Amino acid sequence: MSTATPQITVYSTSWCAFCHTEMQWLEKLGIPFVAKDIEADQDAHDELMKKIGGDFRGVPVTDVAGDIILGFDRPKLQDAIKAHGIQPKE
Repeated sequence: MSTATPQITVYSTSWCAFCHTEMQWLEKLGIPFVAKDIEADQDAHDELMKKIGGDFRGVPVTDVAGDIILGFDRPKLQDAIKAHGIQPKE
């Protein structure tokens, strides 16, 4: 498995405290991810809406290798990271 392309995408907004907390947590764990601001980037917004079927309920929304997790739900994120074998970057 290649670690060059992160398998985690965090969809967020600039003002979302939970989004920033989640991204800091992932950084602390050394887990690679891509952050996309759905307000500043229309393509990111459209991509997210397609993934969640337009059923938007808030941010953060995290795509862990295809598993969609709503909110900063640490146990669900940890389970998905483990299930997909995502390792901290070295």
